[in-house]
Amino acid sequence: MVEIKTPAAVDAMREAGRIVGRALAAVEKAAGVGVSLRELDEVAREVLEEAGATSPFLGYLPSFAPVPFPAVICASVNDAIVHGIPGDRRLRDGDLVSIDCGATIDGWTGDAAVTFPVGTPRPDDLELIAQTRRALDAGIAAALAGGRLGDISHAIGSVAAEGGYGMPADFGGHGIGRTMHEDPHVPNRGRPGRGFPLRPGLTLALEPMFLAGGRDQYRVGPDGWTLFTTDGSRAAHIEHTVAVTEDGPRVLTLP
Repeated sequence: MVEIKTPAAVDAMREAGRIVGRALAAVEKAAGVGVSLRELDEVAREVLEEAGATSPFLGYLPSFAPVPFPAVICASVNDAIVHGIPGDRRLRDGDLVSIDCGATIDGWTGDAAVTFPVGTPRPDDLELIAQTRRALDAGIAAALAGGRLGDISHAIGSVAAEGGYGMPADFGGHGIGRTMHEDPHVPNRGRPGRGFPLRPGLTLALEPMFLAGGRDQYRVGPDGWTLFTTDGSRAAHIEHTVAVTEDGPRVLTLP
């Protein structure tokens, strides 16, 4: 069931989103050559704790996972697409890092992700990031009252198709609000004018995931959580929580 939020609820989600934005900014600032992924998780934990927020990631156990998620961020490096568990791996010059983070405060949740290079960036990685961000911007721009969910999906998928990028089959965005994952599912490909109607108060986490090799296939790592590209190509994942409003899309997860 899809819950349409009141303006007050959207404002409350903005507070959760602001914490997410601050956590992601702090993690990106702390990331550098020699820093471990576990240390980045600690940075995010500190931001959440200082704000009085909890993590919707920590202890999360969906049906596909073998164990509850043990961290407050997903940290995915190079050919890892999403859901990477932050451990003792230390970042190296040229790594491409995707960080996903959520926060819950006063019963409302925000969810967002960023991708950035560590040390000396590769030109192809910068282009991958730019195109993934472009797809997210296109999806946000399509989140207009009176439209359809397929408008968002089509906007994101069109950027991927133009650039020859793959996107992992079966994964996309989602509704969000009282919990991290709510209806409706938001595919990253679709037909315009189709699907659930976009009404003011609908809140969605939009999250294009681009695979540089152009394939949609992925494999699940030994931890049962991390998704990897099958061809070893690099991946980018960028996400914002967005509200449909009478005045246009409102991004809720900016710092």
